[in-house]
Amino acid sequence: MKAIRLDILFEDKHILVVNKPAGLLTVGTEKEKDNTLYHQVYLYLKKKNQRVFLIHKLDKDASGLVLFAKSEKAKMILQDNMDKVIRKYYAICYGNGMRNTGCIKVRLSETKTLLTYVDDNGKESTTLYHLIKNVGKYNLVEIEPLTSRRNQIRVSMNHIGFPILGDKKYGKAPNPLRRLCLDAYLLEFNHPITHEHKKIEIPYSKIYDNLLK
Repeated sequence: MKAIRLDILFEDKHILVVNKPAGLLTVGTEKEKDNTLYHQVYLYLKKKNQRVFLIHKLDKDASGLVLFAKSEKAKMILQDNMDKVIRKYYAICYGNGMRNTGCIKVRLSETKTLLTYVDDNGKESTTLYHLIKNVGKYNLVEIEPLTSRRNQIRVSMNHIGFPILGDKKYGKAPNPLRRLCLDAYLLEFNHPITHEHKKIEIPYSKIYDNLLK
């Protein structure tokens, strides 16, 4: 397997933040072990005699910021405080009449094949959204999940009638850009070791501009 060039947004002795491209698994599956962001980071840090611990996942078809730790201590502190980590996403959602702001509270469950669905007996999830720009049926939206459920954002937006563009799994919205239009653009947290406040962000993808003119 050919190594990819990691897009590193932040790195010190304790943590690493990488911008994952769309289409790359975060971690391995039974079918694919090596062609993942985790494996690429592992190879990168192995050369520096450093360890790697994944703090959170990002859907394969989504792009954006993923946080890693380099020690058990940093990992434990970050994972124990994930409810204090602010994560925000840009998405293009499809549909007419989206409200300017909203809070989606639903309960989510998973099938044996890891398909997430709304279920009154499922786990609570909360997702905030803010409409940034609307052009026809295309809506540029800022989304902030307050809980961490599998495919939470995609299922929640589809549940209120605004599926994310290019989502083949939930909602089956149109796919003019031939990709899932979901980018994890911001991570904000306290450094697990130095306690310094960190805010790392990237701009929304310029490929969206063609839809938002």
